[in-house]
Amino acid sequence: MTDSTPETVTLPSTAHRPVLKLLGWVVAAGAIWLSWPFVQPHLPTGIMAKVTAPFYAARLSMADAPVALPVPVAGVSFRQIANTYGAPRGSTRKHEGLDIFAKRGTPVLSATEGMVTRVGTNRLGGNVVWVLGPGGQRHYYAHLDTQADLSAGDRVAAGTELGTVGDTGNARGTPPHLHYGVYATGGAINPYPLLKEGAK
Repeated sequence: MTDSTPETVTLPSTAHRPVLKLLGWVVAAGAIWLSWPFVQPHLPTGIMAKVTAPFYAARLSMADAPVALPVPVAGVSFRQIANTYGAPRGSTRKHEGLDIFAKRGTPVLSATEGMVTRVGTNRLGGNVVWVLGPGGQRHYYAHLDTQADLSAGDRVAAGTELGTVGDTGNARGTPPHLHYGVYATGGAINPYPLLKEGAK
């Protein structure tokens, strides 16, 4: 005759449940992190983009900073750009970027993928757009004639139009150009070598 007594099943102690729950969240977060390059292009825009913005900003900050960049003005080649980084600007400051000259209204393009952190105006730059890019670098596009329909938190791909070349801010009356600056954690860096590498 077979013994029909049911086997005793040992359930995990309730003390371990918070640890198991935490482990589940860690595994889920890791899966999202690893699949992000494949999932991110298909994420909805608008409110969903805003909700996931901190996660995307963290990922950008932890990515490698670019070693080469395209010229961020449509139709302008690297050979047309002078290295004006560090040139004196008045008696108290130096030029923290490059001036890239083009016809008024020429599209200004994002040099990297990234997240828009600010669209607005300031005294020196006039109409400006800031983009957080890989490596946590901040890309500054200034003197824009017009700005694209963007707002803080929007994601952009490399080549996305951010606005058009102009002469706003303290560039009023000069030939239209984009002031392009790149800022790392230690401050402004010279974009010229990056554009030179991008032209190779």
